[in-house]
Amino acid sequence: MSRIDDSRDFMPVRIALLTVSDTRTPDDDRSGAALLERIEAAGHVLADRRILPDEREMIAEQLRRWIADPQVDVVISTGGTGLTGRDVTVEAHRDVYEKEIEAFGTIFALVSWHKIGTSAVQSRATGGVAQGTYLFALPGSPSACRDAWDEILGAQFDYRHRPCNFVEILPRLDEHQRRK
Repeated sequence: MSRIDDSRDFMPVRIALLTVSDTRTPDDDRSGAALLERIEAAGHVLADRRILPDEREMIAEQLRRWIADPQVDVVISTGGTGLTGRDVTVEAHRDVYEKEIEAFGTIFALVSWHKIGTSAVQSRATGGVAQGTYLFALPGSPSACRDAWDEILGAQFDYRHRPCNFVEILPRLDEHQRRK
């Protein structure tokens, strides 16, 4: 099973946070706040934080800006992953992915199943990679954000986590672009 290898040094990653909502403001963005609290407590760096409305092209454009920024290793968005007509975050993420991390949505659904039962079927949480940057789209509830971080992302963004983690392969995510 997984474990922390204390012989390895912790390596912080730079994370950009995006809240997707037509109504949230910095004062009442509880999901973004829950993620920020965990990011900072783990020792990572907040690279940027934004709130955007549920507009697919605006979301995709912000993701592209962060993907192009060498100071951003990871993008986590919250909100817009449901089934309603305004929920377009997943589509915006997939507009920019080079590779999707299919197992992320599956593992998130398993975590959610234990917390909310069959209601987990309504989530479309997703993860992917583009130009050497990890991207994750989480539901807009603070509980879902805590679950995603506490049960999946926190361990995967810890270089000491064994048997493997996202941080140790971060330098190789864009190796296909460096080949001749």
